[in-house]
Amino acid sequence: MKKYLHALLLGNAENVSHDHLRKLVQKADFILAVDGGANRALKAGITPNAIIGDLDSLSVTTRKKFPSSALIEVSRQDNTDLEKALNWLLQHQYTDCTLCGFIGGRVDFTLGNILSLYPYAHKLNITVCGAGWKLIPVTKSLSLPCCPGKRVSLLPYKTCRNVSSTGLKYPLKKVSLSWKQAGRSLSNQTTGKRFSVSLSSGFLWLYIED
Repeated sequence: MKKYLHALLLGNAENVSHDHLRKLVQKADFILAVDGGANRALKAGITPNAIIGDLDSLSVTTRKKFPSSALIEVSRQDNTDLEKALNWLLQHQYTDCTLCGFIGGRVDFTLGNILSLYPYAHKLNITVCGAGWKLIPVTKSLSLPCCPGKRVSLLPYKTCRNVSSTGLKYPLKKVSLSWKQAGRSLSNQTTGKRFSVSLSSGFLWLYIED
C-alpha cells in the first residue's frame, strides 16, 4: 500500500459543519473513517479511502454507499476504535494525523479518546480539531501561526518542567506546571501572528481557538 504522510481520521461524536470537514479533507493525503465516522462522512459528501474499527456502528446503508472504500475490520475488544486507527497509521508509517469528530456526545467516550492519545503523542504529530478550536499534545516544543486575540490554554497532563511561551499576553518563562493546578495556565491570549510553547519534560495539551 502507498505510504501517505498526513491522514484525516473522522469520528462520529461532535457535530462539525460539513464545510469544516471538507476543508480538512483538502489538506489530507488519506481519509480514514473510524467506524461510525463513515456515517458522518456520508452526510458530508466525503468518500473515505478506508473505514476501520470493529464496525459495530457502520450502517448497512453507509457501507453500500462506499463500495470503493477499503474495509479494515479489527475485531479485538481490548482497545477503542480510535486506538485501532492510530495503530494502523503507525503500522503504515504515517507521521501526521488530524482527528475530527472524537470530542462531544458521551462524556466517557470524550475523556477516553483524549486520554488514549497520550501513548501516541511521541510517535505521531496529532491535532484534534473541532468547531472553532484545536487541541494539540506538546512534549517538547511547538511553534504555530495564529491570529491575534485568540484564546490559548495549556493543560498539563503530567508535571511539566521549564515551560516557556512567546507570543502570548501572559508569557511564561521556565515555570513548572502541574495537573494539580491546571487552572494556572488557562485562558491566555495570542498577541501576534505566531506563538510558541516549549518544555524540558512532561506532557501538556495545547488548546487554541481558531
